[in-house]
Amino acid sequence: MSNNAKRVRLLRELANGLFTLRIFANPEIKWRLNAAIEKWLAWERHHRAAHELRPRFQELIGHLYVYGQYSPVLEVPYLEFTEAFYTAESQALYETCDSARDFAKECKIRIQEEEQRAREVLSPKSWDEVRKTTERQLLNSRLKWLASNALPAIMDAKALDELADLYDLFSRAAGHKVLANAFKEYVQNNVKAIVKDEARDEEMVERLLECKSFAETAISTAFVDIVRDEDEPRASTSDTPPAKQPHKEFGYALLDAFQGGFKARRKKPAEMIAKYLDKAMRRGQKGASDEEFDRALDAALSLYRFTDDKDVFRTFYRRGLAKRLLLQRSASDDFEKAVLKKLKEQFDPEFETGDDMFKDLALSRDMLAEFHQKLAEDDPAHKLSVTVLQQSVWPFTPNATVDLPTFMQDQLNRFTVFYKNKHQGRKLEWDHNLGTANLKARFKAGSKDLSVSLHQAVILLLFNDTDEISFTDIQASVHMEDGTLRRTLQSLACGKKRVLKKRPAGPDVNDGDVFLYNAEFTDSRPRVHINTIQVKETPEEAKRTQTAIEGDRKHILDAAIVRIMKAKKQMRYEQIKNDTIEAVKKHFVPEVSVIKQRIQQLTEQEYMRRDEDDMNLYIYVA
Repeated sequence: MSNNAKRVRLLRELANGLFTLRIFANPEIKWRLNAAIEKWLAWERHHRAAHELRPRFQELIGHLYVYGQYSPVLEVPYLEFTEAFYTAESQALYETCDSARDFAKECKIRIQEEEQRAREVLSPKSWDEVRKTTERQLLNSRLKWLASNALPAIMDAKALDELADLYDLFSRAAGHKVLANAFKEYVQNNVKAIVKDEARDEEMVERLLECKSFAETAISTAFVDIVRDEDEPRASTSDTPPAKQPHKEFGYALLDAFQGGFKARRKKPAEMIAKYLDKAMRRGQKGASDEEFDRALDAALSLYRFTDDKDVFRTFYRRGLAKRLLLQRSASDDFEKAVLKKLKEQFDPEFETGDDMFKDLALSRDMLAEFHQKLAEDDPAHKLSVTVLQQSVWPFTPNATVDLPTFMQDQLNRFTVFYKNKHQGRKLEWDHNLGTANLKARFKAGSKDLSVSLHQAVILLLFNDTDEISFTDIQASVHMEDGTLRRTLQSLACGKKRVLKKRPAGPDVNDGDVFLYNAEFTDSRPRVHINTIQVKETPEEAKRTQTAIEGDRKHILDAAIVRIMKAKKQMRYEQIKNDTIEAVKKHFVPEVSVIKQRIQQLTEQEYMRRDEDDMNLYIYVA
């Protein structure tokens, strides 16, 4: 560089320095600049429009850059004014907005306006600082209030776009966790309300699935972040939309919410999920494709993950499966086996017994065919259908409390002889609770084929010899369990298809009632199926099942505690409790009070004792 050029550069630096000192360091000029910036900003923010002098500010910025004064002269006061304005604006919106939802909408508008103004007026290096200052002052002190009040209202309205905007606001303020906690609380409260609504138990699973479906949709569409490839330039010309990824915090919140919500009413959700699947498997696809039906079953199975009461689900599902198979109510054996495979591989290996049910049925068909082959062509025993089941596989207790007509019992005796000749040492116990029969009935309007339960058939056959029979005479003839007898008579005389009449009329069966053959019965179909309580579980059966589950749980807990104490010899109460929960959690999660009761019971039975000096220490008694 020549000497002249150096002198010119030094002269310019000297002039700029003097100008900066005399102008920008002048308190009066500095005050007037700040006042002008504040007045301009206040006008634009009040009128929500661009001021006519905005171009002058852009010229000013150019001069400030020349003298290296952009940041101290313009950016710093601009940010200070922004911080003060939006601190006050946050309070004003909080007081004037009708709801947190409206507050969120207003915040979005304010942030967009500030971003747009900064981009049009300020240097690019100031854009992020202006935006962050606006967001911080509007939102930071309001996050919990906003999440607790705006999110429920938006979720109730199912407004996904608005939910995405709310997520964007919280993302700007690093409030993911606060919003996720509010999301968890909202979903958990909804799940609790559904689970505890006893009047709508039959709709429980459909409502839970609807709740879960929308929550998952919200996670996948609203609570998402843009995923950028590290090698991808920030300003891309590609037409491909950016990839989005759901925020993991909300996925975890959903899992916790359902698990917590299910605890509001122990056992019932597991029972209703099993019964929902039972209905689905009986109803079948109903026009849905294989893929659609499979997805529907998977959705219901997904709820199974949230219950601690695995043993309850397993018990009710196995009972439903057994009834579907034995009564031939299942819409598809292929789907039955597919669901069993999923349950066994993904949830609970103990569903292996489902495969054994199918094996029993296949062996029974072969055995019955062999029995029929040994009969003469005109032998009435060809009409006999018998299913031989392993008692350890099927969830039923044999109950033969009914006297069959002699001609029926004779055929069963013949099959018993055949079976014992084939399998010596085995014992057959007959269970007629799920038996069915086909009867030919003659009415004034014509003959009908009646499809009935075996219990119904036994009662109807009594009317071959007489037109009316009293309740007490029926009871003496069939020796059926009282509750079963009354429900069976209700199905024949009080239901939609009344092949019997009852005197006096009424919905209940009483001791003094008399039953009459209804010769006037009509039906448009030649084959009439009369529903029974065997197809659908009665409240009494459900209660008995729950009682049996409770009994099984006590045995499981006792066995676990004894096994733990035998291995450790002596343990403190807290450790026994924790180890017991860990030992049985694949079946159920026991309540602490129940564990305490079982420890006390085992102590009384002298499986263990308390230490004389430390009552919290238990010692195994060999």
